[in-house]
Amino acid sequence: MQTIIGGGQAAGNGAGLVKDTDTKNFAKDVIEESKRQPVIVDFWATWCGPCKTLGPLLERLVKAAKGAVKLVKLDVDKNQALAAQFRIQSIPAVFAFRDGRPVDGFVGALPESQLKQFIDALVKGGKGAAQGPSQLDQVLAMAKEALNKGDAGTAASLYARILDQEPDNVPAQLGLARAAIALGETEQAKQMLDALPPEAKKGPDYDAAKAALDLAARAAEAGAKAGDLGAFEDKLAKDPNDHQARYDLALALYAGGHAEGAIQHLLEIVKRKRDWNEDAARKELLKLFEALGPTNELTVKGRRGLSAILFS
Repeated sequence: MQTIIGGGQAAGNGAGLVKDTDTKNFAKDVIEESKRQPVIVDFWATWCGPCKTLGPLLERLVKAAKGAVKLVKLDVDKNQALAAQFRIQSIPAVFAFRDGRPVDGFVGALPESQLKQFIDALVKGGKGAAQGPSQLDQVLAMAKEALNKGDAGTAASLYARILDQEPDNVPAQLGLARAAIALGETEQAKQMLDALPPEAKKGPDYDAAKAALDLAARAAEAGAKAGDLGAFEDKLAKDPNDHQARYDLALALYAGGHAEGAIQHLLEIVKRKRDWNEDAARKELLKLFEALGPTNELTVKGRRGLSAILFS
């Protein structure tokens, strides 16, 4: 992000304290440089009005800090992949890095007094006040989004990163357990859930994790593994009304990480024979929705599909 200051006069004049970067040089300019001193990254674009106000203020305050912190500016239009990696959805967005990791940040143009507080806190090793969601909250949101989109690997990595900093972070513990279940590591997930303190074993996130674990366990007990898909599909090809085969296929798909396909087959059973096996398909759908979570796009879409069938 920034070049290394050579001497006191350069720092005093602000030389080398502010620079532009890009995707290619981000690791050197930001990650590596922040291991030597704090680095602030300003995500901006030429069309952004508030950026034109925030940018000069940041530059002036960084130069006034006389080398205690550096500022790197990144044009999101020219570096869209990197901006997407940081989940930049609104600009200006500012991230503070220390020791190779983001430690604080805010979105929007802040008044000069709050910017100074932000920089002073970064220099002193703390966090600024009144800057909106913390970096930890942003990583939690990123992990939850990845999990909801079915990217359990990314979600697990993000949750693990949070737990490296805060081992007792309950949302991250529950999220990592759900990611482990989605990756087929059910025994590890069970151990994580069992190890939670009593006060953490409640609420929608815990219920969703338990539901996912229960669903995965029953899928395994039924022998519904990814290798069984062909056998179930062959049965359905011979008889589309073989509801047991379709039900087992749905469990197999869920066990293999294909929740969307599982939902579609369970909906098909409800559509073809609503009361089959004492309403088993509808009950399974509800458990699957709980396991995925109420805001998951598959849950929302699946509930709409179920309602359309039940009330048609």
